[in-house]
Amino acid sequence: MTETATPLLQLTDLSVQLPSQAGELLAVDAASLSLQRGRILGIAGESGSGKTQLLLALLGLSPQGARLSGSARLSGQELVGAPESSLRRLRGNRIAMVFQDAMTALNPQLRIGLQLAEVLQWHRRCSRAEARERSLAMLEAVGIGEPARRYAQYPHELSGGMRQRVVIAMALLCEPDLLLADEPTTALDVTVQAQILDLLLDLRDRTGMAILFVTHDLGVLAQIADDVVVMQSGRIVEQADALSLFAAPRHAYTQRLLAAARRLEIPAQGVP
Repeated sequence: MTETATPLLQLTDLSVQLPSQAGELLAVDAASLSLQRGRILGIAGESGSGKTQLLLALLGLSPQGARLSGSARLSGQELVGAPESSLRRLRGNRIAMVFQDAMTALNPQLRIGLQLAEVLQWHRRCSRAEARERSLAMLEAVGIGEPARRYAQYPHELSGGMRQRVVIAMALLCEPDLLLADEPTTALDVTVQAQILDLLLDLRDRTGMAILFVTHDLGVLAQIADDVVVMQSGRIVEQADALSLFAAPRHAYTQRLLAAARRLEIPAQGVP
């Protein structure tokens, strides 16, 4: 099937400058990329390479004092410099984000159900009863057993993997066009990590949403990404389809990342 000419997301020379004690820090430096519907674009790089700041810029959630330039368009709608009222309507509705730390993404003082229902009541003006019904269905869809019981619990009563599934459920409630996933599996054990990756692939296939998946783990991207962008010190240094990038990385930084990942895998090969 031929991809449509117009991408869902188009970044052109997007830059993010952050204030610091030493002056302005160029956290994202003229990033350009595109993402089609139904595709998963992985963004790889070490901590501090600009990955998370790129995602926050798309949501209008850059730190106070940040200066943005360039362009970021969602279905042709400009996000850079858009009014807060416009961005508020997009967040959680057409663009949703799965944060790295599920415990901090959830309010520890509110039951899971209330946090889920509020998303639907705010964006879709659902009644309380409808919001509860749809939230329970989404909890089940992300693989949470006994959804009615979990709905009534607080975040600390759930395991780390289950909390992450709740955060994913919350992000998917309004069926967004674009899901931003910031290191969503970093704190999870290998088994739960595999389950989350399978879940995201299944949801992509069923809903057609696009996913921007940020991680420092190239092994994870090898499992989930269609295309990969590599960032170093705020700049995109390489981008290619996943198969080409992993088979023949061109940039020296990408080569070092892959070599490091392979060295980390070696001790596990002999484990029964």
